[in-house]
Amino acid sequence: MDYMERALSLAELALGQVSPNPAVGAVIVGDGEVVGQGYTQPPGSAHAEVMALRDAGERANGAVMYVTMEPCCHYGRTPPCTQAVIAAGVKEVHVAMIDPNPMVAGKGLKELEKAGVRVFLGEHAEEAGEINEAYIKFITTGRPFVIAKFAMSLDGKISTRDGDSKWISSDESRRYVHHLRYTMDAVMVGVNTVLADNPRLTSRCSFRGGMAKKQPLRVILDVTGRAPVTARIFNEPGKVLLAVGEKVLTSRKRAYTNVDTEVLDFPAKRGRIALEELLAMLGQRRVTSVLVEGGATLLGSFFDQGLVDKVIVFIAPIIIGGQKARTAVGGKGVDKVVHSLKLERIKIGRFDDDTMITGYIGRK
Repeated sequence: MDYMERALSLAELALGQVSPNPAVGAVIVGDGEVVGQGYTQPPGSAHAEVMALRDAGERANGAVMYVTMEPCCHYGRTPPCTQAVIAAGVKEVHVAMIDPNPMVAGKGLKELEKAGVRVFLGEHAEEAGEINEAYIKFITTGRPFVIAKFAMSLDGKISTRDGDSKWISSDESRRYVHHLRYTMDAVMVGVNTVLADNPRLTSRCSFRGGMAKKQPLRVILDVTGRAPVTARIFNEPGKVLLAVGEKVLTSRKRAYTNVDTEVLDFPAKRGRIALEELLAMLGQRRVTSVLVEGGATLLGSFFDQGLVDKVIVFIAPIIIGGQKARTAVGGKGVDKVVHSLKLERIKIGRFDDDTMITGYIGRK
């Protein structure tokens, strides 16, 4: 058995629950069998290592631990995990990756080694980094990790010339998107998407035998305050943040606050919310990840300004056609193909007849 793979599977169970902490999994092995396992609990609760140690009990003494990220060695809302590992008598720790948090960043491993614990680093490091890609960006830059997600036809259309877009992607693709939303801190759309599609932007995925209770923060960009307060997005479980321009009337803002929506003013550049300032504010609020779901204008602005980290695209095997049909990404674009944004670390998957392509924006 690959014990680190098992620990990675546990770490994935923590996604969507533990932000701004990393999603970590831990497995403890004694005499060739798993004697304890666990994953990170919500902020303020136990980390993966402590959960695994509790599960193992006295069997942790002399055992081997596999953990997907370096154990913390500082006091935060919980005591240091390194001290718990040492006190339990674990003799050997396999760590997938270093914690990039400057308060840890190798110090945890040194503390374990100083106490006589054998340490091994690097097993499945790439997979561990992908699970915590949002945490890594947030902890090193203070900004959220941005994923651009859209569904389109084979000819790159996201709606017909009359604006109809239901449904381009398959049922299975849409179920995956609900799971994706569950793992994100925030979902973002522009007001045109609210007006055209009246989306809910909630996570309606089945989770451990029931419906997920945690909902991402829903962020709407609406420079002039056009979104109707009767829109479904204002009447779903979870929090809503409406980013408006500074000239929106106070009476209009009050109408949004009356439907439990937080309204924040942002500077507008050429009639659009300043995205850099918005992302900075979200980072200050410890939002580590944002899923930008559209529409074409908002996606175009994110790509034009180099603010996208990862792309997830669903391509349906249909042809819509029409010069007036909307394309997935608006904005300025590039003047030459050679200047196109290129994806790296590409993965291809299938959902029913749809093809899903994921990749990371290459940085020059």
